[in-house]
Amino acid sequence: MGQEPGTVGAPLELEAAKDPEQIREEIEATRRELGDTVEALAAKADVKAHVRKRVECTKASLPNPVVLGVAAAAAVVAVGLVAWRLSRR
Repeated sequence: MGQEPGTVGAPLELEAAKDPEQIREEIEATRRELGDTVEALAAKADVKAHVRKRVECTKASLPNPVVLGVAAAAAVVAVGLVAWRLSRR
């Protein structure tokens, strides 16, 4: 991309001037970066983990069943009282 074939990377003169230990460190850094990239891609491709996370978020957003039951019982009692009062008139 914009470079002539055969000129990618550093010129041969610069490669020969590098210390072997420096080259090893660069290789290790590149391996770590590649490992991080592979882990990130694997995490994005893990459909099961995404589904589990979505289910947990959905469960967390639902009201507590006990609270929901108490609210429903209170509504039934309130409607029953109103119906009873109206029937006594």
